[in-house]
Amino acid sequence: MRCKKWRAVFGLLVLAAAAAVPRGLRAQSTIPITVEDASGAALAGAEVTDASGKLLGNTDSSGNLSISCVIPCSIHIVAAGFSAQTVTVVAAATIHLEPAANSEQITVTAYRAPLGELESPVTSSALPERVLRTSASIALDDQLRQLPGVELFRRSPSLVANPTSQGVSLRGLGSTSASRTLVTEDDVPLNDPLGGWIHWQEQPELAIHSIEVVRGGASDLYGSSAIGGVINVVPTLPTADQFALSSSYGGEGTYDDSLLTQARHGSWGALIAGGLIGTNGYIQEAPAQRGPVDVASNVHSQNALFIGEHTSGRLRLFARVSGFQESRHNGTPYQFNATRLGRYAAGADWKTTNNAALNLRLYGSDERYRQTFSSISNAPDPGAPTCAYRCGETPTKFTFAPVNELGAATHWSQPLGAGLLLLAGADVRDVRVWDREQSFTGAGSLTNLHDHQRDTGLYVEAMWVHAAWTVTAAGRMDWFQNFDGHEVTWNGTTWIPNATQPPQRDEDIFDPRLGLSRKLGSRWALSASGFRAFRAPTPSELYRATQVGNQLTLANGNLLSERATGWEAGVATQRNWGTVRASYFLTQVNRPIVALTENPSSSPILLMRENLGQIESRGISLDYELMPRHWLAVDGGYQYAHAVVSRGAQDYGKWIPEVARNLATLNVRAFKPAIGTLSLQSRLSGRQYDDDANAYLLHGYFRLDAYASHDFGHRIEFFAAGENLLDRSIEVSKTPTTTLGQPRVARAGFLIRLGTTNR
Repeated sequence: MRCKKWRAVFGLLVLAAAAAVPRGLRAQSTIPITVEDASGAALAGAEVTDASGKLLGNTDSSGNLSISCVIPCSIHIVAAGFSAQTVTVVAAATIHLEPAANSEQITVTAYRAPLGELESPVTSSALPERVLRTSASIALDDQLRQLPGVELFRRSPSLVANPTSQGVSLRGLGSTSASRTLVTEDDVPLNDPLGGWIHWQEQPELAIHSIEVVRGGASDLYGSSAIGGVINVVPTLPTADQFALSSSYGGEGTYDDSLLTQARHGSWGALIAGGLIGTNGYIQEAPAQRGPVDVASNVHSQNALFIGEHTSGRLRLFARVSGFQESRHNGTPYQFNATRLGRYAAGADWKTTNNAALNLRLYGSDERYRQTFSSISNAPDPGAPTCAYRCGETPTKFTFAPVNELGAATHWSQPLGAGLLLLAGADVRDVRVWDREQSFTGAGSLTNLHDHQRDTGLYVEAMWVHAAWTVTAAGRMDWFQNFDGHEVTWNGTTWIPNATQPPQRDEDIFDPRLGLSRKLGSRWALSASGFRAFRAPTPSELYRATQVGNQLTLANGNLLSERATGWEAGVATQRNWGTVRASYFLTQVNRPIVALTENPSSSPILLMRENLGQIESRGISLDYELMPRHWLAVDGGYQYAHAVVSRGAQDYGKWIPEVARNLATLNVRAFKPAIGTLSLQSRLSGRQYDDDANAYLLHGYFRLDAYASHDFGHRIEFFAAGENLLDRSIEVSKTPTTTLGQPRVARAGFLIRLGTTNR
């Protein structure tokens, strides 16, 4: 009933948004264009997008395409091997593209300044909108898994995963509930302030323009959590009058509904987006090990976003408000959790006439998180039928955690002469947590805990580009504080302070980074970089127990921050037909926060968070983006990671849990105007272990997904998608019960787009 209610609300929002579409959307004209090279030869498969990045279509074998827009139309044309071009058309036109020496991928996240693939000393990747839209998966985490080496704490998709297992891992470093990778959107961190995990259904999918992924430590610019790298969500901005609606439905009751409407009038712009994502899910326990207590794991979530902006010359002001809520059942009748999260941000971007720039962000969030805990027994309940395995469930605890977050960030970039850029910045993030827990074991107890964390950082970066050389040097100083903690217990009449109070701790941390890149001609480059990085313990790791299935991980208030040292060296080549980059990397994390098994035979199985001695991940990575034909794109890569415990009295030499030695991806996308789009995504993962003692082996797997779509005119697209097409049984965890990944699921839907104009 709740799902139907939200879908009904969503339908009303669709009607309201459609009614609010600007009148200019109805005054569209069809304009034929032809795309040719400098000699006049037709360019087939050239991609034409509007000012906001929405795909209008691809040219046919004669270089022709008819677009629907409101005159005058600002369009952007991209073709492999040619320089991109932006033009404004008012009638039929022929556009000539000039050959490009190479077609470089530009990313900003790595150095907060644009750098091409051959200039960047670090490995970076981008997932543009067309890649995200043609992926079979609806969840952002599964879409990111198209990149080799991107993995969650566990293999399960976020549609059925407990939030405390949704930490993201890069470079084979693994994670616990918290991520060793920072996720941001427009300089605002998205890692949950309570536990460091990621809410993958939080962003309305039609409001995501692209994703940038940087591998390797980046704490010199971003501070805590950027040990494995940074994942930056680039939002869609209100640049045109548009309306878009997407809806799909499939197996296991999986649904994905999303809408976006945006308008631009002179210097003012506004964007509204929202969506519903959910599934009835499936039972994760392996069939041979299921019991009466096992039920389907699932999620039902809603998201919404508003962006308003005003531009005046070189100044842009904006405000953003978003909301997210989800309800999850985690595999038994009593284990569930719910999240309500509201975010708000405001900022300014200012550029001067000499290319200097100032960026300012003010942001905050308010979260309400609920979770239940239980123990599973093999003994049936009194009076219940005979049962041999996973028969009964006993509630053990209920937690409610309100969380408040405030933050600010600013950075200034200033060119200093030819080829030299100086950047300086500062940021602060303040988190307050109130954790209220009701225990049902023994005599029971009711406790309240408060914790306050603050991370303040100052950083500076210099970038020098001269001829074929690019040299970068950066350093950041962080002051991390964990303070104002107190815990009280209710004795039936009053609150009594506990004998042991949460420890107070301050840490001063310096993180430098140095990078070097040397181009060899116009098509090759060598690069190297070294870094220090850190991750502070989250309030959840310090003071809250977390449970996934029948594994209970206890908190540890004495945890210290993780410290990482690493470097990488690579070679890259860029041709008209694509880009290939190979790297060797090494990262050592001192005092890593890990979950050590305390009692493997208890129910639930008890683990404890501890600072281990050291973990190390070294290996090679290969990334490629190829376009052998104008209608065919191939991308993917391979990662080998020798990730082990390299120092410590416990688990020395053991594999880091949840990290496979071998990972490979291969994605193929083909487009023919008369036929449509066909996209195949495949992933191969080697074996890995589910625990620190390497007692529970998870076998390797291969997964194949597919997406196909066909356009009916310029406004309507129908699509179908299938995940795990071979229906492989993918082992997710052993606790010691084996849980499995998503079985084969298919869905189908449509996408409607209206309008495209700049004013």
